[in-house]
Amino acid sequence: MGSIPQLSIIKGPQKELKSRNIHRIFEENLPQYSCKSALIYNDELPSGVISRALTYQQVNEKSNQFGRFFLRESLKRSLKPNQDSDYVIAVCMQPSDTLVMVLLATWKAGAAYLPIDPSFPANRIEHILNEASPIMVICDNDIDRKLFGTTCTLSVNELYQKSHEMQTSNIPDSKMLNIAKDLAIILYTSGSTGIPKGVRLPHSIILNRLQWQWDSFPYTSDESIGVFKTALTFVDSISELWGPLLNGMAILVIPKIITKDPERLVTVLDQYKIRRLVLVPTLLRNILMYLQMSGKSNVKLLHSLQIWVCSGEPLPVQLAESFYDYFQEGVHALYNFYGSTEVMGDVTYFACESKKQLSQLDRIPIGLPIDNTVIYLLDQDYRPVKNGDIGEIFVAGLNLASGYVNGRDPERFFENPLAVEYKYSRLYRTGDYGSLQGGYICYEGRTDSQIKIRGHRVDLSEVEKNVLSIEVVDKAIVLCYHVDQLDQALLAFVKLRDDSPLFTGLQIEAALKNKLADYMIPQVVIIDRVPLLVNGKIDRQALLKTYETANNNEDDTVIVLDFDFTQVPEDLKLIARDLFETVGSVIGRSTRATLTPNSNFYELGGNSLNSIFTVTLLREKGYSIGISDFIRAKNLGDIIYKMAKNENSEPMEEEWTSACPHLSMKAFPLTLSDKDDVIEIIVESFYGKADLEQWLKPDIMRTDYSDIINDIWTVLVEKNLSFIVKDVNTNRVIGTALNFDAHDEPTVEVSSRLSVVFDFLETLEGPIRDTYLPKGLNTILHSFMMGTSPDLDPKENIACMHFMEHEVLKLAKIRKFVGILTTNSSPLTQQLGSDVYKYKTLLDYQVNKYVHNDGSRPFSRAPDSQRCIVHWKEVDYSS
Repeated sequence: MGSIPQLSIIKGPQKELKSRNIHRIFEENLPQYSCKSALIYNDELPSGVISRALTYQQVNEKSNQFGRFFLRESLKRSLKPNQDSDYVIAVCMQPSDTLVMVLLATWKAGAAYLPIDPSFPANRIEHILNEASPIMVICDNDIDRKLFGTTCTLSVNELYQKSHEMQTSNIPDSKMLNIAKDLAIILYTSGSTGIPKGVRLPHSIILNRLQWQWDSFPYTSDESIGVFKTALTFVDSISELWGPLLNGMAILVIPKIITKDPERLVTVLDQYKIRRLVLVPTLLRNILMYLQMSGKSNVKLLHSLQIWVCSGEPLPVQLAESFYDYFQEGVHALYNFYGSTEVMGDVTYFACESKKQLSQLDRIPIGLPIDNTVIYLLDQDYRPVKNGDIGEIFVAGLNLASGYVNGRDPERFFENPLAVEYKYSRLYRTGDYGSLQGGYICYEGRTDSQIKIRGHRVDLSEVEKNVLSIEVVDKAIVLCYHVDQLDQALLAFVKLRDDSPLFTGLQIEAALKNKLADYMIPQVVIIDRVPLLVNGKIDRQALLKTYETANNNEDDTVIVLDFDFTQVPEDLKLIARDLFETVGSVIGRSTRATLTPNSNFYELGGNSLNSIFTVTLLREKGYSIGISDFIRAKNLGDIIYKMAKNENSEPMEEEWTSACPHLSMKAFPLTLSDKDDVIEIIVESFYGKADLEQWLKPDIMRTDYSDIINDIWTVLVEKNLSFIVKDVNTNRVIGTALNFDAHDEPTVEVSSRLSVVFDFLETLEGPIRDTYLPKGLNTILHSFMMGTSPDLDPKENIACMHFMEHEVLKLAKIRKFVGILTTNSSPLTQQLGSDVYKYKTLLDYQVNKYVHNDGSRPFSRAPDSQRCIVHWKEVDYSS
């Protein structure tokens, strides 16, 4: 007789689960944790870097006040639940300690929280609000309220002000909005129909996931701090945040800008001796590359970080093996988690224990089910497949969501015909294929067009729908190159309408920024025709082959790209070529534009992963450039100068100026007749090139600058602290430096939109000038505007800037000032100020955080990496 084939049904451990609301567990634990730190938060403000820690008691009391305010506001405004009878509060905030208290307060009020990323495009936010119908939205001060239409919207400042007098005691069940509902969170994911859909997550499934985590990966007695770094819109944030907080640990809130920079992230993790971390494989690779680059051993760096959990993307065997090149087997452990938002993030897991174990695998399994979960591998008739055969993955158990908002896609959740116990009575259809190999489940791909990008689910049909909505597009085919690999690329092959104006792929990508989240924007490839198979269907493989052939880099050879060196000084061309060729070799498949000093690495197709790889290759070529320097650089030109500076010893003033022997520079005090020349230089320098003003266009005009200079011109001349620089060989003005006594600056009324820039600079400089720097007249020379002629090439521009810096210092000495105050918004001047001129950094401020006095966020479109640095240099009279 033949043996009976084993069927692919895998059941996880059975554990008792007593369903309770998360916030009630937090409150029940309070007596033993009340005085312990709950939240640790660091941030950069105009007044400087702040650091604060809130105790469990403080967090509970403040969230009670917030929750009571939500209840009062709901009653006063007669706010109603949505179609699912859910009370929902949307939260559109950057990571902070206040954010965590708002989430806790939402539960205390009897509502569910709905995260909305501030970077989401307006159409996505509009869809979420219309479908989920939150009763109110809580946002940061710097979020444009127009995004939320007529929805009741409150800023964080208003929330603090209006809830200040509310009681701090816990809110009883009888006062909550809907105690009968178990719903805790709504998370929106990419929808298979091209429309995002909201997943409804109850308290009970969150608790099942957390209880399994606590049992399988218990916190140790010396583990006191966890990290909250995952985007709130991502399901992994739930266990990352609430797991530690329900166990008396502190949560360190990590801003996005640090998460994106491996160098800074590793420093923070090491500083706080973090023991566990959840991350996507892409970020793991970034960190490992940084560790290799740093040359530090694991004993000195991240030794405390012993539990590493990868999820959101397939984990390559090679990456897992490289983990144990740096970390000690038996001390540090790497895990592979599998799941989706609909099953609370994780339903299976696999432990990567050693290099020996990994060497026997051709791929890393997704493992075995967690507690109170059953995994079924079913065929198209919903029958279990035999062990080793491929079937679609279905999930049953206590980790299943309640469904989707408004009951969408009911076919994804349905009655389980194979269930024996009630808790397994519902099935969720994942859309993933799997097989049972050697006792473990292995991932076998998707049944539809969904992929994972940096842990986020992306449906190609949603991307394609948005590409087709652009007027000039006739046809669009969205594909993924190298699916589930670390170098995967999201591609949109686009045929333009015959009657459309000429559009480039970059222009279409720019248009998509208003329609799609950043991680969903594809690289656009313009095609003349759509290739077809003999049956008339689109030849997708031909499209991918065309892309691969045009960008092939399999043989470790340098991509033949178009380099433009016309703006590169002669003595820097070899360095520029090294950089351009390195960039080409790293992102060759993504590069689709000529490389020039003005090219931006990330606009060319770079990302956080290949930026680290690029720095690695540059270091192998002998260039000592830092990761943070590379990430923050405005363009390749900035990187070229950083490479040149770090390749050699620091240049002396004479070396910089002598690099342009054809310029014979001399400084002259301002006279009334210099006004036209100065206005021309200032207008071109700030309107055309300034880093802050670009975000205000088209609301500012060239005349706005000339109006300001006209208004203060007489005072500038009279104070005799400003000068122009002439090339005496040609008698042309090539630069100007405008300075004032910081305690004797003229008052000028700025009626244009340019007032925002001046208000911003005063917000940064004012507290520092008035509190920390010397008082009285003739103590602080304020270098507030410096510009060069647009006719200068990059080398001449640097030489002129160095000359002017030398003249400003000489002027400060002659006039007996204590020191020089200046604020730099350009990465180049920031680098020169810090590294060459040796200014002290008094404030390093993230530009997009600024909130104007009218409540707007004028620089909100600026990337997190754009900074404004307040510099100070004391005058050395000994030399």
